[in-house]
Amino acid sequence: MKSFYQWMLRYRDDYALDNERKLANWMFSEHDFPIHSKDYNEISQYLEWHIPFADALTTFDQLWEKYREEN
Repeated sequence: MKSFYQWMLRYRDDYALDNERKLANWMFSEHDFPIHSKDYNEISQYLEWHIPFADALTTFDQLWEKYREEN
């Protein structure tokens, strides 16, 4: 099973600026992001403390559901 970070790399895109891609691009550039984590609570808490944009937590929750369905 891939970590959430590894799964999110599919959304990286320097040109599209929807929330999924903004979150993926931010995670890629955030050096302290828990890249090996598969734990919802650990990632959610990290995002709560380091929120990159207003809808990041909602976007994370939506993407987490997709991640869980695929893994």
